[in-house]
Amino acid sequence: MSDFAQKVNELSRRSRHASQHALTEEATKTSVVLPLIQAFGFDPFNLEEVVPEYVADVGLKKGEKIDFALNINGVLSVLIEVKPITMPLGSAQYSQLFRYFATKEAKLAVLTNGREIWFFSDMDEPNRMDKKPFFTFDLQSYAESEVADLARFQKTTFSITAIREAASNLRFAKAAASYIKKQLEAPDDDFVRLIGKQIVEGSLTKAVMEPLRLAVQGALDLVIRDRIQDKLSVAFRTDIPAETGATKADTAEASDVVTTDEESQAFMIVRAIAAKTIDVERVTLRDAKSYCSIFVDDNNRKPICRLYFNGKSAKFLGLFDENKVEVKEPIERLSDIYRYSSNIERAVKAYI
Repeated sequence: MSDFAQKVNELSRRSRHASQHALTEEATKTSVVLPLIQAFGFDPFNLEEVVPEYVADVGLKKGEKIDFALNINGVLSVLIEVKPITMPLGSAQYSQLFRYFATKEAKLAVLTNGREIWFFSDMDEPNRMDKKPFFTFDLQSYAESEVADLARFQKTTFSITAIREAASNLRFAKAAASYIKKQLEAPDDDFVRLIGKQIVEGSLTKAVMEPLRLAVQGALDLVIRDRIQDKLSVAFRTDIPAETGATKADTAEASDVVTTDEESQAFMIVRAIAAKTIDVERVTLRDAKSYCSIFVDDNNRKPICRLYFNGKSAKFLGLFDENKVEVKEPIERLSDIYRYSSNIERAVKAYI
């Protein structure tokens, strides 16, 4: 696990504790928001970097304050408004953030209650903060892939150009996903016509459209099922060569080492994840008394992960960072391995 991911884990713990004990905005700032700012690489005790209670007169409004302003190399870069952790952001008023954004050079605004973090920019209209965030992060419920997106906002790698580009791509992806989901549930006329023009000769009359709509919906279901089946076929292949499959770590220990069904299935899942990057035949397993190791090319200098499944109650997945330092992550079920897909893919890519 990366250093930043560990910081996010700690912020998650703080956020959960604050949900029970932080009753005010100030308590939320102290318990979660200041550590969040620090996790992004800013020094909350350096007024040249972090300005609390930032004051800027806006029109007829005098003496209004934004909770924090973050400077990077002397340039105002981020505005942060904080709400109590007891207040859902969906019901929060953040008019100050809108007003300040229009008059300041900062092109990134953050609204947070110590649990949810909403990121805004001016994607829709220049110098006017968007009404909807382009990215949201829930410290108490997040996917590993979202941590990588959150890492974009660290001071050391901060680039408003890259952030806005990623934000634009993310908005398009979300809009496309929403549209596709809608078509999966009930294809509309425009979508049916788009496909119909490719497969039907002649006019798309009403008499043609209705049976075509049913056919399109059935075809979408079939495509989804086929894609799922393809992934499962890779994940649960049984034609693993003996020399690269679930074997004994050492022939001298053969009588003591048994590769369980769970370990074999976990190995298949890791193979399925790694298959996006490398030929699955290069992903190999060695079993030992205390854990199973999964390597690239059966080379112990190319570790991907380890399976710690021999405990009486808990199971752990051992993951390696860029320095090959191992961190054990608890898992409750085999499907939890997919949560660490990016770690596995990153490890594999390092050996290509």
